[in-house]
Amino acid sequence: MPLFDLPLDELRAYRGESTEPADFDTFWDGTLQEAREHELGTRFERVASGLSTVEVYDVTFAGFGGHPVKGWLRLPAGATEPLPLVVEFLGYGGGRGLPHENLLWASSGRAHFMMDTRGQGSAWGGGGGTADPVGAAPAYPGFLTRGVDAPENYYYRRVFTDAVRAVEAARSHPLADATRTVALGASQGGGISLAVGGLVPDLVAVAPDVPFLCDFPRAATLTDRHPYREIALFLKTHRGRAADVLRTLSYFDGVHFAARGRAPALFSAALEDQTCPPSTVFAAFNAWAHEDKAIEVYDFNDHEGGGPYQEAAQLHWLRSYA
Repeated sequence: MPLFDLPLDELRAYRGESTEPADFDTFWDGTLQEAREHELGTRFERVASGLSTVEVYDVTFAGFGGHPVKGWLRLPAGATEPLPLVVEFLGYGGGRGLPHENLLWASSGRAHFMMDTRGQGSAWGGGGGTADPVGAAPAYPGFLTRGVDAPENYYYRRVFTDAVRAVEAARSHPLADATRTVALGASQGGGISLAVGGLVPDLVAVAPDVPFLCDFPRAATLTDRHPYREIALFLKTHRGRAADVLRTLSYFDGVHFAARGRAPALFSAALEDQTCPPSTVFAAFNAWAHEDKAIEVYDFNDHEGGGPYQEAAQLHWLRSYA
């Protein structure tokens, strides 16, 4: 696919099309306060993974509504002192997988917590184990329009709340250094890490890789690739509801969370990415509030972005922070 979005010099100035709700902070303060009325109740249960250099713990904690959310905590074998903590969020449709997967961050000498995404885990990878017990209004198949009738009902209200609670759960382990916590992820995981970066005030770094869930008004009209296409297909049936849908989505737009980012950040964008168009990524990057920020640009890549090259960039970059 040739370049289809704005030229790079325009991307570096692009600010996005989403309008921030006046009560954005009030909405999220209330959401997190409500979630914290439930005991976190984190449980760490060591599993027999068959690995000799990494220890793996099956984790359960209370997320949105007190619902049980799963995760894996991976630690370098034999660790005795608190370690820098990497909290990772997953791409769309995937689950936490199996205990022996995703060993990069523990192999780098860090504690690594991977949150399962509620209701997902059946599209790729090794599966997931977290249900989403909340019902919803009519939606197009997928997750992007689930509960889109109102911000209070929207699916990603639950996911982003789970993610903040995941940071709290991971930090509660004695071998996790809460003062050196990083949030990262790719695609949907990148969008979730943006939300966490805006909602958790004391992270040391955030690394959103080709992030999803940014600049919804542009994404929904620029690309015909899923998942953003779910929005247009919902509105194709539910005619005349575009303004209401975009209002709901504005409470979950990564651009608005980015404006509250209080940690150094390393983004990435791919200029042929039709899944998460580069303009939507740059809208979040340009909004990121902390002055210590950088973006890796992959000129001829689609949504795979930098892949292992971006992982190498993250490994090098994180040495300065965690």
